[in-house]
Amino acid sequence: MAVKLKVQNVFKIFGNRPDEALRLLQSGHSKENILKTTGQTVGVQDASFDVEEGEIFVVMGLSGSGKSTLVRMLNGLIRPTSGQILIDADDVASCGSGKLRDIRRQKIAMVFQHFALFPHRTILENAAYGLKIKGVPAEQRHARARKALEQVGLSSWADSKPSDLSGGMQQRVGLARGLATDPQILLMDEPFGALDPLIRREMQDELLALQKTLKKTIIFITHDLNEALLLGNKIAIMKDGRIVQIGTAQDIVSSPADDYVAAFVADIDRGRVFTAETVAREAATVQLGSDTAGDAMRTMEEENRNAVFVMDGDDIAGVVTYQQAAAADRDSGPVDVPLADVLITEFSTTNADTQLADLYGPASSGLPIAVTDAGNRLVGVVEPEAVFAQLSAEPVVSEDGSTPLSTDKTQPSPAATP
Repeated sequence: MAVKLKVQNVFKIFGNRPDEALRLLQSGHSKENILKTTGQTVGVQDASFDVEEGEIFVVMGLSGSGKSTLVRMLNGLIRPTSGQILIDADDVASCGSGKLRDIRRQKIAMVFQHFALFPHRTILENAAYGLKIKGVPAEQRHARARKALEQVGLSSWADSKPSDLSGGMQQRVGLARGLATDPQILLMDEPFGALDPLIRREMQDELLALQKTLKKTIIFITHDLNEALLLGNKIAIMKDGRIVQIGTAQDIVSSPADDYVAAFVADIDRGRVFTAETVAREAATVQLGSDTAGDAMRTMEEENRNAVFVMDGDDIAGVVTYQQAAAADRDSGPVDVPLADVLITEFSTTNADTQLADLYGPASSGLPIAVTDAGNRLVGVVEPEAVFAQLSAEPVVSEDGSTPLSTDKTQPSPAATP
């Protein structure tokens, strides 16, 4: 993916002596010391990150962390004290007012927490307002606004007034106003913060559904870690004006950068963060027509597995466990047992995006879970112990004291011996 937005070493200091405060900050003085000695307030310290085209990049932090200051610098509402903010080849931090106006008109739209709808205008007129101030003719802007309202499910409310709509519906109008301008980058500053929890979750789901179609570059600001983990392709966590960690939801929950981040993620439902893909590994298989129970046992021993999937060509016929194969082999003496005689045909399948919370039940069967693609082809396997280890945040320890289980799909999990 191409980088759409690049932020490099951005600082923002509020006050009439920013250069002095910047020198002190860069020489190691604290934000508190600078405020005390100079009266200058450090808003953002040395922020650097890239946002790829089409991704949702979430900036998360508590009140006063600098996240809202940062997002307002991205579209030039606040000018940084130093650093670069590059949208394609244009530097928002240093460009002239004419160029900044063009960038705002052509590339960026913003959705705020407070809907800022005009009570005397219709929903259609509110959605079209951004196009109106850009000078788009009435017929054209109304057509684009109607399309945006349709995208957010409000086309039938076009002639209503904001007072006729619920809070969640009003926020949809704010989102439609942003979408109507067809921006390349959508800045969303705590857009769902004023909504009730149930409506907020609905809006989060709607945004994710819309993004699958629109594929906008979105910078989303929030103080809610659960919201950040749900929405963000990448997440930047801020504290005291600094970005303390950037990563995926899985990165941040698995490996918090410091005690501050660790405290945030301590009570997170890991089952809603990690997916089957996180713990999946390559499947060990045998063929129904040509292999036997003995072949399956040897494969499991070589691969350090408790069970293997049995394939009938490219289709999954079932699964066989080491215990069953060994018992059948003992009962039949020297005769190698056909796989059909030990085949378990009831097994669970999933796709790579399934959350681990939804795999707890299938994993409780003790059988591996087949990970399949859209064509129902076997592309990997999730071992039950991998699910439980990730949900408990504790590694599986084998008899020799090692911890072979890993989110790296190339690492084997320990197989039990019969």
